[in-house]
Amino acid sequence: MIGFAIFLESIIERRTILPGFVEDALSCLRAQGFASGELLAAAGLPNPVVTSITSEEYGRLWTVMAAAAKDELFGLAARPMRPGSFTLMCHAVLHAPNLERALRRALRFLNLVLEDPRGELLVENGEAHIVLRDAGQPRVAFAYRTYWLILMGLACWLVGRQISLRQLDIACPAPENRVDYRQFFGAPVRFDASTHRLNFDARYLALPVNRSEQAMKVFLRGAPANILVRHRHDVGLAARVRDQLRACPPSLWPRFDELASTMELSPATLRRRLRREGQSFAAIKDELRCQRAQELLAGDLSVADIAGELGYSEPSAFHRAFLKWTDRQPGAFRMQVRAGRVG
Repeated sequence: MIGFAIFLESIIERRTILPGFVEDALSCLRAQGFASGELLAAAGLPNPVVTSITSEEYGRLWTVMAAAAKDELFGLAARPMRPGSFTLMCHAVLHAPNLERALRRALRFLNLVLEDPRGELLVENGEAHIVLRDAGQPRVAFAYRTYWLILMGLACWLVGRQISLRQLDIACPAPENRVDYRQFFGAPVRFDASTHRLNFDARYLALPVNRSEQAMKVFLRGAPANILVRHRHDVGLAARVRDQLRACPPSLWPRFDELASTMELSPATLRRRLRREGQSFAAIKDELRCQRAQELLAGDLSVADIAGELGYSEPSAFHRAFLKWTDRQPGAFRMQVRAGRVG
């Protein structure tokens, strides 16, 4: 249990955990008859949690709740993930030759243990898709967030590399008044989708698994200093590129060669290193434009003004781009935001 909790600390994608995610976890155990106050007290946290907590504190709370429920997933799946299951999954995937084989083994393990949701890895058109399917009604968004957090965090640790995600689809309504879900894993997220799906560049699948038995023992003992890989989108060269672009409006974004010069890299080196992280300059610009467009569509600016703000010379070009990013027209997205159905 200690190793599992420290693992979770290592992959939480934010430096601090917002109160909403604490409440998400506590609500799972309240539904099983446990008192939130007792769980928080055991983790050394105030009741209620009204401000952000550290990932270490969240990991402590996770340990307490998993021990109380005898379920490392808090009852979020059809069957409990009994204490020790995560350690067994690590053993099952450790000697896989590459990330693809490791993910397929991990998904088979979780399918056997949890029964539902059932995960499957699909590869098509240069993208890897991890698709989750439920036999019954969709679960709460927190269930799918937690499943992917564990699976992709383990994947990052196995290959010693940050895996940048491209898109997440969740086939359930967005949690109400929870804008924190918009930055889910640092990738665009769509609620009310047709299926639960996580996408990333398929080139990651060929990366070799480079962890030893001894490294896993250290990992599972829970020494945080030895956990080098975190599933976060705010590290790496791609993050530096994002920071450079966020510093000015899209209409003033530098050309690729200008950006490379600013970062004291040749264009070829910058392109190669971004590709190694599963990213490209065009994809990063699209990601930032998509995020900014969603923020602006929640306000009162006209679609034409938003197009100009994002650096498009014609509103029609923005319409085409937004449809490609989200499968929705800007106007339809705005109506869904105002109806409270988009996170």
